[in-house]
Amino acid sequence: MSSDPDWALYRTLLAVLEEGSLSAAARSLGLTQPTIARHVDALEAALGADLFVRSQRGLEPTDLAQSLRSHARIMATTAAALLRTASGARGEVAGTVRISASDVVGVEHLPPILTRLRCEHPALVIELSLSDRLDDLLARESDIAVRMTEPTQVALLARRLPPVELGFHAHRGYLERRGTPSTLADLAAHDLIGYDAETPALRAMIKRLTPLDRQRFAFRADSNLAQLAAIRAGFGIGICQVGVARRDPALVRILPEIALQLPLWIVMHEDLKTSARFRMVFDAIAHGLAT
Repeated sequence: MSSDPDWALYRTLLAVLEEGSLSAAARSLGLTQPTIARHVDALEAALGADLFVRSQRGLEPTDLAQSLRSHARIMATTAAALLRTASGARGEVAGTVRISASDVVGVEHLPPILTRLRCEHPALVIELSLSDRLDDLLARESDIAVRMTEPTQVALLARRLPPVELGFHAHRGYLERRGTPSTLADLAAHDLIGYDAETPALRAMIKRLTPLDRQRFAFRADSNLAQLAAIRAGFGIGICQVGVARRDPALVRILPEIALQLPLWIVMHEDLKTSARFRMVFDAIAHGLAT
């Protein structure tokens, strides 16, 4: 390496790798395509090696470029976390807080909680990442996460919340058309809504519910929000959060004696606990999800 490359060059490299072309990277970063090309040339010169090879399919990243992808992503995550941390004055509930949550929690539970927070603290800015992927809080991909699994990292501050109850539900219109099952075995004669890709966690949760086999599902989606939408549309019978379904008078719980419990945790990096901003958001979400 002939010099120490500027971080902006690695940011450009990551954008080209993620977007697949110079023009797409330019759009994502708000720069011009010639600027992106100059950044790539400068980084190649500093590293003394090629990062991309032009082919009929466009830019093909070299092995070196691929090996730098994870490091550049960590740099991007750290830079974003640095800006969020610096966005608010110490002791004030102001600035940016990034929250990670599953799609159902993020859409069905967090909006009213975050709305109250914003009304009380108008200088607070929220970034919400809707994903079932466990964002790496240690790398500060998010500041606060709502998770359905117990965190194991010792550097995290975690609070266990009341578990989420899941149950079978269907729209009244569907039940009027197809009838209401009275036993677990009766579900085999109905249109079932469920997952597409089975995971070990799903397998452990539903192992006692024999009708819940992927081959029996008439509607398959890995998004819990998509499954909930199908239940609300009257497509068939599926599993969703009891508390969410209770808000909709058109949804009926089926086989109420069968219930699944999902653990619920709220987590943040312990280094953030002394910040008024992060602690306020952490406590508000914890209180809102527990009531």
